[in-house]
Amino acid sequence: MKGLIHIYCGDGKGKTTAALGAAVRAAGRGRRVLISRFLKTEDSGEVISLPLLPGITLMPCFRNFGFSWQMSPETRKEAELYYGRSFKEAWRVAAGKEGGDGYDLLILDEVIGAVNLGFVDEMALIAALKERPEALEVILTGRNPSEALCSYADYLTEMKLRKHPFTEGIAARKGIEY
Repeated sequence: MKGLIHIYCGDGKGKTTAALGAAVRAAGRGRRVLISRFLKTEDSGEVISLPLLPGITLMPCFRNFGFSWQMSPETRKEAELYYGRSFKEAWRVAAGKEGGDGYDLLILDEVIGAVNLGFVDEMALIAALKERPEALEVILTGRNPSEALCSYADYLTEMKLRKHPFTEGIAARKGIEY
């Protein structure tokens, strides 16, 4: 089966949720799934539940650098090095370059945000997409993907914000938003 490229983007809720739904569906059909997360903490419900599902591997995101607009230049450089290495490692593992068989589905959650902040090199991501193993399905999530990145997508789904409880002062809720 030929692998395709998905982008789930937009300012609405549901990008990660859609990607994780695809992971559960793929694992349910015996496919091997690798998920790498960017710009997120380990304090999210999926970090607890996904590793319990056979066929899904969740790469840890050990570092939290805080909000990008509060980062010092030194912290931004640390984040760039950390997320750049995380991207390269996820890609090598998913493509089977670490000596294993590789994976059927690679999810790079919030990688588009990491690209937009300069933490992951967009040209390296595009090069990896061009050179991926033919059967590797890839899902990218995040806001504001570039036209260059969008041009490689077979699926391009935009989640549009119409209403959100945050605008009413309701904070993110454990088990629902994280």
